[in-house]
Amino acid sequence: MIFAHKPVLLDECIDALNVKSDGIYVDCTAGGGGHSAKILERLQDGLLIDIDKDTEALETCKKRLGESNVKFVHSDFKNISAVLDELGVDKVDGMLADLGVSSYQIDNPERGFSYMAYDAPLDMKMDASQALSAKEVVNTYDEYRLYEILRDYGEEKFAKQIARNIIAERGKKPLEICGQLVDIIDKSIPYSAKKGGHPAKRTFQALRIEVNGELEGLNEFIVSAVDRLKSNGIIAIITFHSLEDRIVKRCFNDLATDCICPPNLPVCVCNHRAKGKLVNKKPILPSSKEAAENPRSLSAKLRVFQKK
Repeated sequence: MIFAHKPVLLDECIDALNVKSDGIYVDCTAGGGGHSAKILERLQDGLLIDIDKDTEALETCKKRLGESNVKFVHSDFKNISAVLDELGVDKVDGMLADLGVSSYQIDNPERGFSYMAYDAPLDMKMDASQALSAKEVVNTYDEYRLYEILRDYGEEKFAKQIARNIIAERGKKPLEICGQLVDIIDKSIPYSAKKGGHPAKRTFQALRIEVNGELEGLNEFIVSAVDRLKSNGIIAIITFHSLEDRIVKRCFNDLATDCICPPNLPVCVCNHRAKGKLVNKKPILPSSKEAAENPRSLSAKLRVFQKK
């Protein structure tokens, strides 16, 4: 299966990065290479660094982009400082992070990301080499931890019922395929509440976030990434759900603010100083044309920060 992914907010991202022909840029989540290809078009003597923890994604990028002016790194983008240190790169002109799951990962049944693939294994690992999978989560986590994950990461109203039923069903036999989990979710949610999308969507999102640690360290990544930007450098981040967007928004706001002390303090004690500014105070959303052509872009939000 070919690793394909239609890049979201492509023109908006490239415009925001304002790519210099001799600049150094990092595509922190290279995926199918859609954003990278556009960046590379504008580079002449510059360098593009492609990072992804999915080896299949990196192999696709290598074939699509070639080796000229590009370095490929198999790593989690949250290791940005270590990656740049390893490459001997101090500062960069721009970074892009698309925090969504690629179409390839969703559409490939073997990866276990989709609630539509009944017989697919409960996997959901972006990095195939990691140990933790969705199968391990649903078969070994205790009921309260499962409830917390579904409540916090999926914002699932029926988290208690789903967690309770997961425990009950796995007591009969291990949960190994997506269909087993979908059936449990289906019977856990009242018929009257099954509106506005597939009832398993929120649970699958929650498990994917847990398996891949998507929210863990995101704030720290942004701070580290901004530190590695040159003066006037840009970081652009695309989010796809409210949990990660909240983190990006809050972190960007803090980085653009001198004092972040509680408002009830009479004087500043934090000694915090702004490191740059918000390029767009409100998120950039897909155009109506893009939303119609690519329904998976509907929930995308682009936020952009420029370093001093």
